[in-house]
Amino acid sequence: MPLRSQPTARQMRLGAELRRLRDAAGLSAREVAGLLGSNSAVMSQMEAGNGGVSAERVRRLAAHYACDDTDYIDALVAMATDRTKGWWEEYRGVLPPEFLDVSELEHHATYRSDVVLMHVPGLLQTEEYARAIFGYRYPPLPESELQPRVEHRMRRREFIEGDAPLRYDAITHEAALRIRVGDRASARRQLEWMLTLSAVDHITVRVIPFAREGFGGGGWSMGYVGGPVPRLDTVIRDTPHGTYFLDAEAQLRRAQGLFHKMEEAALTPRQSHDFIHQVAKEL
Repeated sequence: MPLRSQPTARQMRLGAELRRLRDAAGLSAREVAGLLGSNSAVMSQMEAGNGGVSAERVRRLAAHYACDDTDYIDALVAMATDRTKGWWEEYRGVLPPEFLDVSELEHHATYRSDVVLMHVPGLLQTEEYARAIFGYRYPPLPESELQPRVEHRMRRREFIEGDAPLRYDAITHEAALRIRVGDRASARRQLEWMLTLSAVDHITVRVIPFAREGFGGGGWSMGYVGGPVPRLDTVIRDTPHGTYFLDAEAQLRRAQGLFHKMEEAALTPRQSHDFIHQVAKEL
């Protein structure tokens, strides 16, 4: 099987999980390669996501590693054998790879939770708002790069608006509601769209108000994406230098704890709906 020149985040995650299992079993790559009749170089490429792995090999490795979590093993097999060419592939070579990785991650997710405090969370954005966000760059993006970013963000809304929408929980801050990313009219339309979505059963939108005392988490933003099993959950961190996917057990626990702290600081969904409505009326 030829080596991949640019593995996706999903392919690298499979390799990382196989490496974690080997480390937990206390085996070296050379030892495992010997058991499989392979070599260390092949093991290294596989664990880096650069080389493919068959369903049979995943199950053999799990057996060698004494892993008896059948749901987890089945999920790894699905990752190894999935050949889905989703809508995001249309943007390969057009958008940065992490845009496509996020879409693929959401396609295989079971739920998503976001904490985005200074902007409206991406899945809740209107097209006008998204265009203003992506357009606020220096130097500015040419239209040939700006428009695909906006299109991609709008198509990602299938996660919450498609035929089989998934649970989505979003926490934002009053600052995001009041910062006029566009003009007054577009700001009002953005808030009205948030009100529409917050009334949908599988979507929860919560707001942390300026008046909340003891809130020191203003610098945090993250996405938490549920995998087919909890061990395959993923944290997404967007930074000015790129998008990072975190999946170590300690990182997942930390993100879960942080999200719960944010929930404690936020208004209830009903209170948040009324709060957004009030801010919209003030525009």
